[in-house]
Amino acid sequence: MRLLKLVPDNTNIHFLKWRNVATIFSLILVFGSLALVAVRGLNLGVDFRGGIKMEVSFPATAPQDKLRTELNTLGLGKVAIQQIGKPTDVAIALPFQAGGEKGQQIAVDKVKADLLAKYGQTIKFSRVETVGGKVGGELTQSAYYSAIIGMLAIAAYIWIRFEWQFGLGALLSLVHDVSITLGFFAITQFEFNLQIVAALLTIIGYSLNDTIVVYDRIRENLRKYRKMDMEALLDLSINETLSRTIMTSLTMVLSLLSLLIFGGEVIRGFAAAMLLGIVIGTYSSIYIAAPMLIWMKVGRDSFLPLATSKNEKARA
Repeated sequence: MRLLKLVPDNTNIHFLKWRNVATIFSLILVFGSLALVAVRGLNLGVDFRGGIKMEVSFPATAPQDKLRTELNTLGLGKVAIQQIGKPTDVAIALPFQAGGEKGQQIAVDKVKADLLAKYGQTIKFSRVETVGGKVGGELTQSAYYSAIIGMLAIAAYIWIRFEWQFGLGALLSLVHDVSITLGFFAITQFEFNLQIVAALLTIIGYSLNDTIVVYDRIRENLRKYRKMDMEALLDLSINETLSRTIMTSLTMVLSLLSLLIFGGEVIRGFAAAMLLGIVIGTYSSIYIAAPMLIWMKVGRDSFLPLATSKNEKARA
């Protein structure tokens, strides 16, 4: 019985032919994403901004405007209400209250009593979270540092494992992937919480893994095909690793689609971030990491010892 092959052995797709178009497209996505984050901002969860978050389910469509008006009269500060999933489910966010833990509990009890009095016992409180403002600030700082340090450590590793050009190419790919993912959260306003930070770090790891596979094949082919044009060599390397890339990405996409559709609201943001990250990470390995080597003038003589390079040029 023959094994199923998604990519034939003789596949020869000219990926690098579209590198300039892909670069313009990527620049638009990256700068557009950063602009969205600056203008719209991220819908930070309670993990980062501190405060109280309550998830409430109503028997019918939740009257968001009415709820906002009613809860703002309780004297608990500005109340934010957002639909989560079904029209019957909403998240109610309150600012951090004075009085420490006791103050938070008083605020929660006050909201519950008000809603039960007006809407009856048919409503359900599925989740209540409380995070202090100081803790939220510390978590924000830790999340920022973890992403930056992670990407720099990865670039340093690839620099040591390969050459500095490869390290810089991998770093730019990771910046590309993270920026677009942040832009996605800015435009969709999915809640940005610690789960999403975990998703970002996972995306960084996946993108790096795919990039290293391509880079390793490029390095092998640089030693094997001394006279091949660099663009053709990159195309060959990408095509040789294409089967592995597609199989890995496809299996992860199928798993993440299942989580996105059936996993429920709690994990939906994580699954959406991961799904986008897999697609963007695969794309950047081909159209960011590989073309960077051409733009940094990497060629067949780049990593040869100086004496060997001169001898090869003399024989040419």
